[in-house]
Amino acid sequence: MKRFFKFFFIGLVVVGIIGTFIFLWQKSQPKLKVYEIVTVSTGTIQKKTVATGKVEPRNEILIKPQLSGIISEIYKEAGDQVKAGDVIARIKLIPDMVSLNAAEARVVRAQLVFDQTTRNFERDKQLFAEKVISREEFEKSKLQFDNDKAELKTAQDNLSLTRDGIASDKTQASNTLVRSTINGTILDIPVKVGNSVIQSNNFNDGTTIAAVANMNDMLFVGKLDETEVGRVNTDMPMEITIGAIPGKRLNAKLEYIAPKGTDSGGAIMFDMKAAVTVTGDVFIRAGYSANAEIIFNRAENVITIPESCVSFSGDTAFVHTLLTEEPQSFEKKQVVTGLSDGISIEIKKGLKKGDKIRGAEVMDKKPANS
Repeated sequence: MKRFFKFFFIGLVVVGIIGTFIFLWQKSQPKLKVYEIVTVSTGTIQKKTVATGKVEPRNEILIKPQLSGIISEIYKEAGDQVKAGDVIARIKLIPDMVSLNAAEARVVRAQLVFDQTTRNFERDKQLFAEKVISREEFEKSKLQFDNDKAELKTAQDNLSLTRDGIASDKTQASNTLVRSTINGTILDIPVKVGNSVIQSNNFNDGTTIAAVANMNDMLFVGKLDETEVGRVNTDMPMEITIGAIPGKRLNAKLEYIAPKGTDSGGAIMFDMKAAVTVTGDVFIRAGYSANAEIIFNRAENVITIPESCVSFSGDTAFVHTLLTEEPQSFEKKQVVTGLSDGISIEIKKGLKKGDKIRGAEVMDKKPANS
């Protein structure tokens, strides 16, 4: 029995030694590296940067009242399209009592004078017909009659304006009607019926009745980092993407770069503005957040490959072109590179469309004879 266990343990040791040698031998065998094969193609390379901001109308006009009072009616609401001259709201005038009393007194005086002048004019008219008075005297009487009649009309209009804000013969041009001054879309009406409003003057900005803007003339307003601002200039093309409108890209052109930067969390940022081309199939709301891709350089219909396929040695670039597929073998070849966007790179010389080159390693494989 002891002899059996002795041979058993010796056998285990021998098997372990043999297994160890086999494992080490397998580890020492060379392995084949298998690479992805990339086919050279043509495409467009763009060098660009991204700025964040929002889209807003170029001009947002605040409509102010021409007199103080109380909102009696509102005819429009936010989102409505208006034309210049369209009535947005009506104001009920709350007259000043001192001014109202003075206007009423002026009408009474003008009426008394006009009544007396009318009697004189009718009498002189009769006398002139009977040739009792001269034409000169009659014309003086008529002139006085016309003047007093005009003064009465002026006093009555002044009373109407003071009391109601409307002249009797100018209701269409009344200051009580708040009208849009431009064609566009109403963005906001911050007042309600019954609100008191103050007219705009040299001492007061006045109450905003409505904000109106042309939504077809939009700007991208954003900020650009100081590391990028030196590479951009006005009239550069841009592409605008809006988070609320996925899959839609709008063209834009850079119009303005601030000459002075501002500190934003330790980074110096420069304000920028770009004119956005709004197409008819998209509706943009003011204030949408957006990103702008500013294109520094573009190369179209050029030979492109993944930049990861290129090896660099100093100022020289190389790729590995495919010689045989099974087993894989490659030849190192020098190329001349061009524009890069960080993912793809332009090849100016050394490759043509349809060539096959070595890409990323995909797996390890032992030789077939192992």
